[in-house]
Amino acid sequence: MTYTFDRKSYLVNKRRGKLSIARDFSMDPDFVWDAVEMSHRLIDQIVGFDIELFPLLGMRNLSAFIGELFAASVIKVTNGTFVKNPHQDGYPDLLLMDKAGKSHYEALRDRLRDKSPFSPFSTGGVEVKATCGSVPTPAALMKRGLTKPDIGQQRVRMLVGYDWKAHHQDTNNLMSLFWDFIDGAPRIIAVFYCDTLTRDDWGKIVQPREGGGRTTSVSIMTRAGVRKMFDNWVIMLDDADYKGFFERRNSAKLA
Repeated sequence: MTYTFDRKSYLVNKRRGKLSIARDFSMDPDFVWDAVEMSHRLIDQIVGFDIELFPLLGMRNLSAFIGELFAASVIKVTNGTFVKNPHQDGYPDLLLMDKAGKSHYEALRDRLRDKSPFSPFSTGGVEVKATCGSVPTPAALMKRGLTKPDIGQQRVRMLVGYDWKAHHQDTNNLMSLFWDFIDGAPRIIAVFYCDTLTRDDWGKIVQPREGGGRTTSVSIMTRAGVRKMFDNWVIMLDDADYKGFFERRNSAKLA
């Protein structure tokens, strides 16, 4: 199957209106497509490298990289509406630079290395997370005569679920991405945005096992939270396989 990734290739949720970012600040969702388009242009440039970067990163790091690439693109296409959180573990990822946000950020200019005022950033912004979903274990696939897809191979026909992960249960104002490999390159398939997530939409925080490496505490979004994100989709590739997967997983039709 031949895929294209221009604006006409994506469905747009025209029923949802503006995206509520923080307090009385909302935005038209057009910037979401602009950020997806920029992300894909940057990915195309990476594909042209003399080395294959995606296998070097590995799936976990690559998914985080796609989220970071999209977040950087949002900053670029919104012309200063957001800045990146200066602290690696800060929350949210993108700080809103409305009047209150600018004033607060400027007051913290001499504390940019300090985590506490940026986790959370009290005047708000947008959190960005990405996933490529989950596939069955190699053993389960082997019983079906299949093998686990390698990095670069499309996953949609083997997907059994998807969710997003956070380090705490207070994550809200979430712009979540779903991506997959198409023709060997990562492509953003769908973008969701929800500003009504609650602690009930996140699972119990799982602490890392002693001696378990460098893993950190994590909370996995519940099925109810995933459904809430689905109900708040912004754009989605107009493709039967992906639409069918999201609808089956959420037992609902796209609005």
